[in-house]
Amino acid sequence: MTTKAAKKPVTTSANANPTQVLSGFLASIRYEDLPEPVVARTEDLFLDWLASALAGKDSRPVRVLVQFAAHMGPAEGPSEILTSRARTSPFFAALVNGGASHVVEQDDLHNSSVMHPGTVVFPAVLAAAQETGATGKDLIVASVAGYEAGVRVGEFLGRTHYKVFHTTGTAGKLAAAAGVARLLKLDADQLQHALGSAGTMAAGLWEFLRDAADSKQLHTAKAAADGLMAAYTARDGFTGARRILEGEQGMAAGMSDDADPARLTDGLGTRWALAETSFKFHASCRHTHPAADALLELMRLHHLKADEVAGVTAYVHQGALDVLGPVTDPQTVHQSKFSMGFVLAQVAVNGRAGLADFTEQSLREPRLRAFHDKVRMQLDPDIDRAYPKRWMGRVAVTTRDGKSVEHKIASPKGDPDNTLTRAELEGKALRLAAYAGGASEAEMKKVITRVWRLREARDVRDFLGARGGAEAVDDPMAD
Repeated sequence: MTTKAAKKPVTTSANANPTQVLSGFLASIRYEDLPEPVVARTEDLFLDWLASALAGKDSRPVRVLVQFAAHMGPAEGPSEILTSRARTSPFFAALVNGGASHVVEQDDLHNSSVMHPGTVVFPAVLAAAQETGATGKDLIVASVAGYEAGVRVGEFLGRTHYKVFHTTGTAGKLAAAAGVARLLKLDADQLQHALGSAGTMAAGLWEFLRDAADSKQLHTAKAAADGLMAAYTARDGFTGARRILEGEQGMAAGMSDDADPARLTDGLGTRWALAETSFKFHASCRHTHPAADALLELMRLHHLKADEVAGVTAYVHQGALDVLGPVTDPQTVHQSKFSMGFVLAQVAVNGRAGLADFTEQSLREPRLRAFHDKVRMQLDPDIDRAYPKRWMGRVAVTTRDGKSVEHKIASPKGDPDNTLTRAELEGKALRLAAYAGGASEAEMKKVITRVWRLREARDVRDFLGARGGAEAVDDPMAD
């Protein structure tokens, strides 16, 4: 989203480096600078993230993280672990909530940076906001700063970075650091140190997909927690590299072959990265969504049933091949969400790829497995050229009676130009909360009301009513 800035541009010295310029901007963002659509979008994305975290409640990786937090963290603290309603320190709350919100593959995604900013920014910012007694407006400003940092760093690192590194785990650490640093009201110099510390800790490799390891949740858990740590330590005088992004031995030097420093500062104060972020409609890897939407529409237009399909070619960008290509025979529920064949089988057989469709039983479902085997991916040069700014979808289908049909979409459902309405977001949030019993319908409706009034909140210390329950009389979010 591009809109007229509500404040003067950030002024920097003539020899300022891109990291310094970005830090100055992040430290200077005020609530009054934010256009109304950006504030509203922050509330939308916050609800989407919170519900995604609740949906991760009963997953094994999250249970392990909760157990780790209970063993290593304090027995009580100011910050909520959303899945268990326990209280702990901000660090461990950010850790668990960051991991939980990335389990069911329903958290947001920013196209051109190819990262999931919400799952690293919101857990860190909420945990710190609950410790500091920050207002809803403070949380919104900090979240915008986190999105700005993470998205811009992800774009800066480029496509070659994403081939090996999970950008949400790498750029995500700087996103969380920037969000918390802004919440703590660090100045530009301190914020630059926070980015330096976060960048030197940045990690996250795609190798886990090959053997269905739990690392994806670790990436977001550690990005949120380590980013928070980087901000708090910078507040107390800990220093970090001033040129952690573009320096001779910085992130770009070690993690990218196509880094573009201009992406760090392009349109600061006029282009808001948060407003460009997409919601996920299907409960699968975002790289599967364009083809899934194209196949759904093709089958509707041509009145096709799954059993009538002989073969499907999904035309994709190179990033999809890099991430989905290793998953040729999904063996776990999470791995099946990274299988183009299995996701397309879900939409062809069931007409959707929702939360309840990915189960241990579905992994062994003969019709799904049979359709999975009919799908192949192929690089499309036009789609690849548009990526990552645009995620286009194209599928070609051959039928058992020898017909060939094709369909193409410009934007998957959930993109800013094909977005979800607030009514759709509420429905999605209720489904996510119910999925693993993370919250009752009554609790979630109360949460939804609170989120739509987030900008009015005096504080967010008891967001889920963990101290007094869902029916707590003293509601800190109330007028």
